[in-house]
Amino acid sequence: MSHLRIALANLAFPATPQESVARVEAAIAEATQAHAAIVCFPECYVPGYRVGKSVAPPDAAFLDAAWATVAAAARRHGVAVVLGTERLVGESIIPTVLVVQADGSIAGFQDKVQLDPSEDPLYTPGSERHVFTAGGVTFGIAICHEGWRYPETVRWAARRGAQVVFHPHLSEHEPGDFVPATFADQRNSFHEKAMLCRAAENTCYFASVNYASPGSPTTSAIARPDGTLLCYQPYGREGLLVADLDLSLATGLLASRCRS
Repeated sequence: MSHLRIALANLAFPATPQESVARVEAAIAEATQAHAAIVCFPECYVPGYRVGKSVAPPDAAFLDAAWATVAAAARRHGVAVVLGTERLVGESIIPTVLVVQADGSIAGFQDKVQLDPSEDPLYTPGSERHVFTAGGVTFGIAICHEGWRYPETVRWAARRGAQVVFHPHLSEHEPGDFVPATFADQRNSFHEKAMLCRAAENTCYFASVNYASPGSPTTSAIARPDGTLLCYQPYGREGLLVADLDLSLATGLLASRCRS
């Protein structure tokens, strides 16, 4: 397959874990109507990212049921799902991404391996990286802080054949922050520029998906393998960002030439 349509679900923070699942189901149905092969959700969207938030206590039974519901929706609508979520290992909460095939089967998890220091009191990092094949494309996943500050997380996937690296994250307005209206404004932080760099330095697509929130300093966006911007979601606006990718451009050439 030389062309692939993907969707990034730029959704508001869920009021409850149950609402997060309902919003995911609705976005899966919308992605199918848009003829997307894959839909990706923000970091820990089910049940909601915990740092600085009031989120219900971790619940393994809820997560199992939520994943089953998402898998059933993927199967019903025939779309692969890249779901930001969390999983429990003993008493530890690991930020992760669940990958579901379009037939509803579970392809696996990509845990967050590099935590932001603010996450240390709540979350435990994972230890392994993976690439996945779904919807006719090979892809990797770098979660939030990993993609911003650790370029090797993206290069690892590209060197193993990933044509796209999905980047679920959460970034919200802080008092005194610059409020952008256009992507990668020079007055803004480095974060959106990093999206372009991760694509260019690895010759792969970089697809970053954020929550929708007022004054957000970053938005959902897709960078082409040459480091130029393909498209971005208007800041703070809920909805799907849908784009067609020309996979023939995602050669991984520059990633493959890295000797480290």
